[in-house]
Amino acid sequence: MLSTAAGFQSMLKEGARHYQGLEEAILKNIQACKEISNMTKTSLGPNGMKKMVVNHIDKIFVTSDAATILKEMEIQHPAAKMVLMAAKMQETEQGDATNFVITLAGELLQQAESLIKLGLHPSQIVVGYETALKSALDLLDQQKSWEIKDVADETQVLQAIRTSLSSKLSDYSNLIAGLVTKACIRCLPKEKTNFDSEYVRVTKILGGSVLDSHVLSGLIVTRNVEGQINRLENPKICVFNAPLDPQSQETKGTVLIKNASELMNYTKSEEELAEKIVKSIADAGVNLIVAGGSISELVLHFIEKYKMMIVKIQSKFELKRLCKAIGASALSRLSAPMPDELGTCDKVHVQEIGSQKVTIFEKQSDTCKLATIVLRGATQNLLDDIERAIDDGVSCYKSLLKDSRFVYGGGATEIKLAQLLEQEANKIKSIDQYAYRQYAQAFEIIPRILIENAGLAQNEMMAQLHKLNSEKPHSLNIQTATLTPSQDLKVYDHLKTKWWAIKLATDAAVTILRVDQIIIAKPAGGPKMPDRGHWDDQD
Repeated sequence: MLSTAAGFQSMLKEGARHYQGLEEAILKNIQACKEISNMTKTSLGPNGMKKMVVNHIDKIFVTSDAATILKEMEIQHPAAKMVLMAAKMQETEQGDATNFVITLAGELLQQAESLIKLGLHPSQIVVGYETALKSALDLLDQQKSWEIKDVADETQVLQAIRTSLSSKLSDYSNLIAGLVTKACIRCLPKEKTNFDSEYVRVTKILGGSVLDSHVLSGLIVTRNVEGQINRLENPKICVFNAPLDPQSQETKGTVLIKNASELMNYTKSEEELAEKIVKSIADAGVNLIVAGGSISELVLHFIEKYKMMIVKIQSKFELKRLCKAIGASALSRLSAPMPDELGTCDKVHVQEIGSQKVTIFEKQSDTCKLATIVLRGATQNLLDDIERAIDDGVSCYKSLLKDSRFVYGGGATEIKLAQLLEQEANKIKSIDQYAYRQYAQAFEIIPRILIENAGLAQNEMMAQLHKLNSEKPHSLNIQTATLTPSQDLKVYDHLKTKWWAIKLATDAAVTILRVDQIIIAKPAGGPKMPDRGHWDDQD
């Protein structure tokens, strides 16, 4: 008689894992997502705490940016990865509110967990959540409180970008928001929908204070020129991404030289070739060479002889950006360029910032307007964190060009949505009303976390917020630790950014609730990485 198979596990390869059912799959997935949410939600808002993350190459990140924290943590849990994907999609789509996505998704799953324990089936919760999502997005569109009329007006744009930055840089939000506003408006083309965030660059120079940060027109290369010429007006620019060395070869040879004449003859052919190449570049009208590789001393000598300026850029990404900005093609051959391969700009000059000499490429045209925010600060971690906040601010500006509507911030919109959805839930007679009501309550997590991170009395403030918002929109004022009429506070969140955040958080939560089995294949073999020890170990 054949023995009975040992269940589903017997069909899998040895070493594979399989989880199913309410306890093993659904509740474990919810628990993993809640852990992620609990970790990042303490970083939400202006008073949010920072996290120190040491990644796999021992680089230290001190930041409150949820996208950076989760990216560097390399989370392996499959359900938690789904929340991470939603946050990553939010970063790609709008460039901001990643923490909102993770916090809301975690709260939706927590509310779903309580319903599952009461006896509701996950599919009933999913239906209720999907119905509530449609209502929430429609209600959000009706919450518009302010709209930017002119995207080139600094006063209006500053008000919008300041809210985006204040949650990450509470100390310097006004200063950095002003710099981002100036840089973005300076780079705004005539076709306003064609704004390219690549044209707003950030250069970090250690030293000085954050208050010394400023905006410069043009693209900045953080190194001096290689030759003597350090200033040109309307240059013709040729870009090479190959080494400027005509004699660089793979093979190495040995030459025996017996006297001075043999030495002169040996180097003569090399000199002639180098001069021929440099002369052909100069004859093409080029007076500025940008090199992406090494530069031989011989080539540098002839570049000086033919009165050309030369700049070396080590980053391939920076070289690509420069080509895009000046309209040049990066050449991989060491020869004279064709006329259509040359680039041009208004001016190239060297300037000293602190103790660092930088080369500035200035160009202000209808097709390309460059601006660089020069950041000063005492530590590299501080500069990196400000740079991440600036990226969010630039993304906010790019988003408001597509949709310039804003809603009240400081928890006012979330409380209003919670109240309106609660009223809708009372009208539903089917079993879906339970999931609908829990979905409405999930929105309360945002003002609750803002209050908690500010160190205020949570229950008392939430009760007041509910009461006041039923009559007139009120937001949490972090600076005075009071509830202020939203119209007076003038803190605004971008409507479309919040719209995407709610949609992606709900989609992630619904996807996780639909999973009732987890099958993990046996991991691939191979040698393990050597144990390098813990980063904090003391000798």
